[in-house]
Amino acid sequence: METSLFRMKKILLLISFGIALLCQAQTSTKWSDLFSYNNVLTIREDGDRLIAATENGIFYYNPSTGEIKKLSKANGLHEVKISAFDYNSATKMGIVGYQNGSMDVITPEGIFLIVDIPLATGYNGSKRINHISINGDRAVISVGYGVSIFNIGRREFGDTAFFATGGTYLAANAAVLKDNTIYAATSSGIKSHEVDATFPVFSSWATPLGGTFKKVDANSTIAFATSTQVSYGTGPTYSNLSKTFTNIQDLRVTENQIIVTDQSQVYIYSTAGALQKTFDAGEIVNTALVYNNTLFTGTKFSGIYNEQKNSFRPDGPYNNRAYKLSLLNNEIWVASGNRNSDPVATAGNPNEDKIGYYHFDGTKWNYPTYFLNNTSVKFNILDVVPDPSNPTEIYFTNFYSNGFSPTDKGVYKMRNNEFVKRYSFNSDERAYWYKPVGLVFDSQNNLFCTVQSTCPAFNDPCPTSSFYLFNKSNDAFGVNPFTTFNIGGIQKPVTKDGVLYIPAPYTSDGGLMIYDYNNTASSTSDDRFKVLKKGNNLPIDGTTSVSIDNNDDVWIGNNEGLRILSNPKAAILEDNPQTDPIIIEENGLAEELFRDAKLLQIRTDSGNQKWISIDGGGVFYISSNGDKTIYKFTKSNSPLPNDSVTDIEIDSKTGKVYFVTLDGIVVYQGDVAEVTSNFGDVLVYPNPVVYAQYKGNVRIRGLAAKTNIRITDAAGNLVHSAVATGGYFEWNLANQRGVRVASGIYFVLMTNEDGTDTATAKIAVVN
Repeated sequence: METSLFRMKKILLLISFGIALLCQAQTSTKWSDLFSYNNVLTIREDGDRLIAATENGIFYYNPSTGEIKKLSKANGLHEVKISAFDYNSATKMGIVGYQNGSMDVITPEGIFLIVDIPLATGYNGSKRINHISINGDRAVISVGYGVSIFNIGRREFGDTAFFATGGTYLAANAAVLKDNTIYAATSSGIKSHEVDATFPVFSSWATPLGGTFKKVDANSTIAFATSTQVSYGTGPTYSNLSKTFTNIQDLRVTENQIIVTDQSQVYIYSTAGALQKTFDAGEIVNTALVYNNTLFTGTKFSGIYNEQKNSFRPDGPYNNRAYKLSLLNNEIWVASGNRNSDPVATAGNPNEDKIGYYHFDGTKWNYPTYFLNNTSVKFNILDVVPDPSNPTEIYFTNFYSNGFSPTDKGVYKMRNNEFVKRYSFNSDERAYWYKPVGLVFDSQNNLFCTVQSTCPAFNDPCPTSSFYLFNKSNDAFGVNPFTTFNIGGIQKPVTKDGVLYIPAPYTSDGGLMIYDYNNTASSTSDDRFKVLKKGNNLPIDGTTSVSIDNNDDVWIGNNEGLRILSNPKAAILEDNPQTDPIIIEENGLAEELFRDAKLLQIRTDSGNQKWISIDGGGVFYISSNGDKTIYKFTKSNSPLPNDSVTDIEIDSKTGKVYFVTLDGIVVYQGDVAEVTSNFGDVLVYPNPVVYAQYKGNVRIRGLAAKTNIRITDAAGNLVHSAVATGGYFEWNLANQRGVRVASGIYFVLMTNEDGTDTATAKIAVVN
């Protein structure tokens, strides 16, 4: 019998067959990032500009012009979670190291991914790149099991020294090459060895200094740092700087200076140990560099600081952590919480930093001062939504469980990003179990909130999941919930045409709640509801997500698959309504679409196509009825930071699709904007199509919901015909015989379904 995991992997692999991915998906201009560039880990210089490495990308800053450019997985890099970086301005070569052990080599000819870093036999620890130091055409790579020498020009590894004794590996926290000798900082002292035949033999390495060392750097002199002390010199003996530091974050040695970064302070010494300058950044700093006799610091929260504490960085969210996203007009709100981090609900880390939400106001990103240094309230914000009638007011849910105190949890109102009020749902001694999850405004501007209530540690009666209506006239949520359901955990609700759809994913009693309040939210006398569970042909009693498409079919994402429910209002009246799977056929095999896969999110675009995210499986873009997979995006073939997308939001006006992960947000410029029965702004791209530069399909966007297409050559001969649905069309540049067309100009003649609207376009083909 196949295991669930095996079946899930099989169907994901099955679906991937035949998918027409963009050949330039990794670097396509269709992608952009919404990463945070606040946390600067390393700064290097490159002629007239500085290069700063942050968590999810690097950026270039020109102090003389103020110009800032960024480089991330959306436009060239291959990974996120940067852990090390170095750059040689003389050779124009740089190396980015990642937490997963891979590296990007940045050269004038391009960016090259290196994944074959040497691994010690039997080593099962972290693959994280701890430190990179470039010396000419060689780089020393420090990892959890020792050091490797990397030849940058050939992009290949040379000798590796595994710091192993009796099966125990010693991590190299940092290492440099000076005068053909490697010096490595470890928790068991400074280790050194000349690069020669015995370099890989760890027993032959010397220990010139004992202690627990974090950093090492070299130029005319060499310096070593523990958490509190810096030793320097040319050897074989070394002197100590006179100061005892608090917690050294970085150490940089230039031709004439030793620069020590110590939490919020930077100290600059001569190479003889004389203190020359100090700088208090007023916040946590990770690194520092002197450029053109000016000190620049890399901060944790504000990008690059100059000595006047002016901040320089690409505009972006306060942090990369993201969970849910809301769009309204040209504004964005991002909730940074995480169901898995709640200390009571999942025994997570109770000391994890809870950082609130971030807001893009149409011109710049904002981080409310309410969250800065707020020591009185802990935050785990699972959802944030604006009031459509007054976007200056937003509401967010704080899911945080702070011991037995109910004073943190609740729904919070903010106005112009300033705190206004907190709303709770129960005032008795058990209030700490009432945890708000998701919010939604319906078309009548009613605000609903889903609330999860459990008593895992007590046997006394405790309400289960419920939802509440916000009373604007009383400025309060209802004293009592709309109703309570024995469905355990609960998710963010979805609403359409006076019906609430509430997924419940976490217990055997869960499923999908369909609640028809008949567009009379203030009255419950005419309300009806139904809870769909396994008996209604759900794979298991656990619904994770839901989307109501343009045909009013309900797409139900489950912990073990996908189901469709037609005519949901009628289903409420049935005794035992049944959902249906989607059956696809690949290579003669019939298989249930997404069988055994855990669906995280479903969104329907205006063309009725579906975006579906799979836990650990990336994002699928499928046709309106699910019989065709149009795209599949994963972290390996796209800029997605990871393969678990917790939220998907679509801007129907622009066609942009926002993919939210716990490691950051990326944006894909989709082909479908607002789709109606008539044409929108028709756009053909790429155009012209030059085969030497692009070998994919030509796309036409801005089409009617159903479009009849005729493509002719310049003489009027029919080359291709088709019917496009969903607002866009792709042409593979083949004629009706399946042969690629010759170079030339081709005319696209289009009419909508009833012939009342027409559009034309031209495509230039260069083979």
